[in-house]
Amino acid sequence: KMPASIPEADGRHRASAAFSLSFLSLVFSITAFSSSYWCEGTRKVAKPFCKGDSKGDLCIRFNSAEGNSSQAVQYIWETGDDKFVEKRFHAGIWFSCEELINEEGEKCRSFISLTPASDRGVLWLSIVAELLYVVLLLTGNILMSVEICYYSSVIDGLKINAFSAVVTVLAGLLGMVAHMMYTTVFQMTVNLGPEDWRPHTWDYGWSYGLAWTSFACCMAAAVTTINKYTKTILEFKHRRKKLERSFRIQYRFPEH
Repeated sequence: KMPASIPEADGRHRASAAFSLSFLSLVFSITAFSSSYWCEGTRKVAKPFCKGDSKGDLCIRFNSAEGNSSQAVQYIWETGDDKFVEKRFHAGIWFSCEELINEEGEKCRSFISLTPASDRGVLWLSIVAELLYVVLLLTGNILMSVEICYYSSVIDGLKINAFSAVVTVLAGLLGMVAHMMYTTVFQMTVNLGPEDWRPHTWDYGWSYGLAWTSFACCMAAAVTTINKYTKTILEFKHRRKKLERSFRIQYRFPEH
């Protein structure tokens, strides 16, 4: 009984590890897909003229407050970077938001509307691939949970295990393609997007890293599931050979 229980317990541990990795991948993918921090950076925009009594470094003081005649006008000349202010922005698959000057809050726009017309088809393919990635991950999680909780014959468990492995591998491939397509679209938007949006400096944000972490967890879950399936098949073959040898010995000795 002991040798038979050890492989079964090992299989349970592998199934639980695969489910945990797949569940983490699902949570990370949903969080990244719904957020707008795939890319972050700054935009360099011209400072507006100060209105009323507003002061500070975020606006240009055009004339003196007490001047009523043209002779009292006082110009403050600003050159180079002094004429500009940097506004932080962040963008995701759905929205691109940037902070407001001299005000609290952000102004958000649809990222799809900012994308060049020639690249919108690729962006929509990326969105569809991301949605399929989430759906396949959810399907894989359901199959793995059924495999863990549903006690049936080993053959049924192998069938569920094989199907969940195929689904998880397909999910990982779709996720990789979706992330790469979005990266390409964003870089094209940086170069060819609207003038009032193009960033001065930018880098990938935490959502982008979370999306690739989700892909890594998905592939780790797939490898663990395939490894469990392969090990179970090898154990079956090993036991079958043992049975065949024992039958041969039993039939050989009576002949002698």
